[in-house]
Amino acid sequence: MSDPAAVSRPPFTAFALVLVGLAVAFAAWSLPANLKSTNPALLRAAGEDTPTLGGFGRDLVDLEKIGPAALVLAAARATDDPRAPALANALDASAAKQPALVAWGGWDPFLDPLFNLRADSGRRVSTPVLTFLIPISAREKLRASLANSGSLGVQTLLKLRDLTATGRFVPAARAGGQPLDALILLTSLLYQGERFSPPLQRELRALAEAALDKKQLGELEPFFLDLLSLGRRLDWTQLSELLRRTENTKTVGEFAHLARVAPDQLPIIYAASLFSDTADPVASYLIQFGKNGLADLRLALALGQGAVKELLARQVPVNRGASAALSVLASFALLHPQLMLAFKYLGYALGVWFVLRGLDRAVVGPLERKLALPALTHLRSGVLAVVFAGMLVVATEPFLLRAAPPSEYQLRLRLPVLVVSAEVSVPEKSQPATTMDTSTLLSIALFASLQIAMYFTCLVKIREVSRQSVPPLVKLKLMENEENLFDGGLYVGIAGTATALLLQVLRVIEPNLLAAYASNLFGIICVALVKIRHVRDYKRQLILEAQAESKLT
Repeated sequence: MSDPAAVSRPPFTAFALVLVGLAVAFAAWSLPANLKSTNPALLRAAGEDTPTLGGFGRDLVDLEKIGPAALVLAAARATDDPRAPALANALDASAAKQPALVAWGGWDPFLDPLFNLRADSGRRVSTPVLTFLIPISAREKLRASLANSGSLGVQTLLKLRDLTATGRFVPAARAGGQPLDALILLTSLLYQGERFSPPLQRELRALAEAALDKKQLGELEPFFLDLLSLGRRLDWTQLSELLRRTENTKTVGEFAHLARVAPDQLPIIYAASLFSDTADPVASYLIQFGKNGLADLRLALALGQGAVKELLARQVPVNRGASAALSVLASFALLHPQLMLAFKYLGYALGVWFVLRGLDRAVVGPLERKLALPALTHLRSGVLAVVFAGMLVVATEPFLLRAAPPSEYQLRLRLPVLVVSAEVSVPEKSQPATTMDTSTLLSIALFASLQIAMYFTCLVKIREVSRQSVPPLVKLKLMENEENLFDGGLYVGIAGTATALLLQVLRVIEPNLLAAYASNLFGIICVALVKIRHVRDYKRQLILEAQAESKLT
């Protein structure tokens, strides 16, 4: 049975419950845990006390890898790293000591006997590696050196020069075959110097052997096209460091595609690959999320190496609408993400439950006391709390119901073109919003508020009927007379759906069926709660009272 004392408590008790519920819900919203997205606070916690781009670039300078350090410097400047000026000074000092090495990106003991890297070539900036391999004298010298290699993989790659079924390439041994010849030699040189990662090296050898068996380039053709794109943009050391962190030809293709469609962002993409020590998740992340993913990656780069690794490990977008969280909570969420998410959703449910309990005591409590209904208010408030907590989850999780937006960086079919022709830049396309539109959220909140108001209006009407000094049968008739009011939630829901669709047609709000159908859903829930929870129980009470009176008479 309900507690009369609890019902008779002062109104401020109900008000206090509402305030506690709002505070609990707000605290739950502040927890750094999300579905299908990550909180910026988590990235800050993950990046705390980890190397920054400026520090990482300085380590590359100390290792005499000035080419990769130059791209890291560009990324550090793009992310406003405070150590970027110090890195720039160190890079300039290193380049001033051996200016001839700048073109190659650094000194390489394996490459020096072939090209005499310290000889003055007149180049004082980072130079794409293919520039050095196009001259016939350089290719002949390199081919003669590699011909003496004891590596079976190198010998297999060199035999590709005799193939005539080369697809979009001109055969290497014919006039105009300089690009393919240079690519075969570059691949062999990288293989000989163990600049490929072991998995990539094994894959390339298998592809080369299959190409010789079939007497055509086959699957090696797209790899050479991708290597052409990278070799025209990266110097020797930059290319070597990238391929050392690439696990397969698929990632090489994705990275080459990113270099083509987003050339201005190459320093960010390249720095993230070196920073995370693997290019594969970087390419996958950007191919999936496009420009928005690039913005998230730039944010992680600004926060430190740990933030980059955390973002790439999760492979989800950043929820920039999330609240600021305490560092101690973010650290706990990094260690126990599922537990923190459970706490968050439990907090939503408890917060809504407290709010509903407060409203129950202010509106429903007197009615239940007078009718002596069973004390099921806690259970019923719990059911409502789960429903409204689910609405809070949807509202605060912008990536939960949204379909994956098309990425500007998605791989697309490219028509065959001459290899030596200039590449056509891909025009920018508008990106759909990656979060639920604000007008949609406001529409859903409005429809929910209308149904809550309708719910309490029905409760007030039931309470009004129960207070009248008339026989139970009259009250029963009065309740039947209010059926249209009790069905009002459906009418409001249908009207909301029609209004939302009309506004979408008129382009007042963004087209989104979720906003329209949410109104109908809330109306169904409201009417079900009113009729099943309250009207049905009260009519049953009236029928029993009328039956008891008839027996007495």
